[in-house]
Amino acid sequence: MSNIKDFLLNDFFVTGEPMIYMADVSIVLVTIAIFVVLTYFKKWKWLWKEWLTTVDHKKIGIMYILAALAMLFRGGIDALLMRVQLTAPNLKFLDAQHYNEIFTTHGTIMILFMAMPFLIGLINVAMPLQIGARDVAFPYLNAISFWLFFVGAMLFNLSFVIGGSPDAGWTSYTPLAEKALDPGVGENYYLLGLQLAGIGTLASGVNFVVTILKMRAPGMTLMRMPMFTWSTLITSVIIVFAFPVLTVALAMLTIDRLFGGHFFTATAGGMPMMWTNLFWIWGHPEVYIVILPAFGIFSDIISTFAGKKLFGYHVMVYSMVAISVLSFLVWTHHFFTMGSGAAVNSVFGISTMAISVPTGVKIFNWLLTMHRSKIRFTVANLWSLAFIPNFVIGGVTGVMLAVAAADYQYHNSYFLIAHFHNVLIAGTVFACFAGLTYWWPKMFGHVLNERLGKWTFWIFVIGYNVCFLPQYWLGFMGMTRRTYTYPSGLGWMPLNVISTVGGFLMGIGFMIMVYNVYYSARYGKRDTTGDPWNGRTLEWATTSPAAEYNFANVPEVRDQDAFWEMKKSNRVKEWLNQPIKDIHMPNNSGRPIIMAFFFFVAGFGLTFEWIWVGAIGLFGVLITMVLRSFENDTGHHIHKEEVERTEREAGRIS
Repeated sequence: MSNIKDFLLNDFFVTGEPMIYMADVSIVLVTIAIFVVLTYFKKWKWLWKEWLTTVDHKKIGIMYILAALAMLFRGGIDALLMRVQLTAPNLKFLDAQHYNEIFTTHGTIMILFMAMPFLIGLINVAMPLQIGARDVAFPYLNAISFWLFFVGAMLFNLSFVIGGSPDAGWTSYTPLAEKALDPGVGENYYLLGLQLAGIGTLASGVNFVVTILKMRAPGMTLMRMPMFTWSTLITSVIIVFAFPVLTVALAMLTIDRLFGGHFFTATAGGMPMMWTNLFWIWGHPEVYIVILPAFGIFSDIISTFAGKKLFGYHVMVYSMVAISVLSFLVWTHHFFTMGSGAAVNSVFGISTMAISVPTGVKIFNWLLTMHRSKIRFTVANLWSLAFIPNFVIGGVTGVMLAVAAADYQYHNSYFLIAHFHNVLIAGTVFACFAGLTYWWPKMFGHVLNERLGKWTFWIFVIGYNVCFLPQYWLGFMGMTRRTYTYPSGLGWMPLNVISTVGGFLMGIGFMIMVYNVYYSARYGKRDTTGDPWNGRTLEWATTSPAAEYNFANVPEVRDQDAFWEMKKSNRVKEWLNQPIKDIHMPNNSGRPIIMAFFFFVAGFGLTFEWIWVGAIGLFGVLITMVLRSFENDTGHHIHKEEVERTEREAGRIS
């Protein structure tokens, strides 16, 4: 019994930190509250039928977004803890080990468990509607994708209270991440959590490519697709080519740690630098996986609220294609300081500068779209407009980092921290908030309160600049990345205090946004038209929220701004009053969440090197696959009478 007790206290449950105990209590209380609420209101059956087993792309998109918002909260708390620790010299708010764990989980969560699922959620909500489709090409696979991401995220976050968090940085460079130097289970959580989520993302990429290429409405040629759909297509192609590299790299390091392999062990003939290369061959395209959909979101929003067609549409498409190609040719700039040699550094420095050209082209496209237009300064558009100057700062400092000789000075400093936050927050986070506000009516049938939205916007954007602009100067003053604490007398404290104030302002802005969700759900203006923004693309041609079948009749597309053309040519009523037929839709299924549960069991077992638990989980996955292969799932029909009744209740037909 004493051995079991020692194991639970020393190796299984994380102990010794007051914040960990607070987290334990919070997790227990929240879990109990969820069970009590669902039981009291008798919502268990509703939850299972309507959400946990759904294959509706819109509901899956909403679940992605809700999970991403939860991860944004977790990653944001990590960031604020780091900022508190760095506010003044010689603070002991966090010890060195806890600090290492927090900056590792912060980076991993924000990029892989917040930014990507948030954007994939928005893609799920909007893209099928934009192309006039009734669903994605593979609805069942779409559900599997979500639940694999979800259990991967949950497995990774479980490390906070069970076993211990990873501590080798979000890049997990070897040999630091090898078992000899990192013997705990934290790195295993990292490898297996990312593996599960990455397989789900890869499946999403395949799904979106097929959906866009095969399921567009009649008349919607590739060069009539909305820019967000174009950005989704190009991003999905990048995912299909980049994520297998991550899958292989994670598998190799897992074999090293769990089964005694030596792919990356220099003393046994392995190559630690191979991990760095594999990671960044995936990692730099990953930057564009989370920024290209953002470009698409900003393009659609700016065009809508300028009341004009997007300027230079074809150039925008070609520039995104160029970015997708070049994104695979710049990875070595992430380790200019590792001794690759002058020739290699020169080639990758030039390719890095080259990728800034098609990126810069977009800035002029957006500015010229707004030229001589009557701009509506809605919350969604404010996020889009704020993106331009803030992202330009990140882009310009990126070109500075592309100069290998200068990068030797910048690379390991807070200058780099400021640069990539300028790119990822101004690019991706601003886009997530813009897209969330823009498509909120399409998800929930009401608009978010504009006044509260503007409070969120101004507090968050001001806090963002107050937080990260001083970090450029801290970098010039010699403050290095991954700094845990610093002595007095270096002159870093004033700028760190300012940076911390900015971080907390961003947190306040986020909390106002959360309150806005609650307030708008109760008191927000209901969208009875389906088109609250006077939109230009097809998602605004259907009800808010959109029905299960999306469109009673699939629209015919005649222009790049398909719905705008329908409104201007007075074709909307004619289209709505076309004869309605039965609509075939896919069936819901509980198998995706059950399969994901077995993946979770396998991942948890392998994390603790309980091979028998891992084998049970993988066997469960195999059984669910076999059962699916024998399933005769032909879907179901929504009869035309039901469709007509739904459309009539929405006021779309008389």
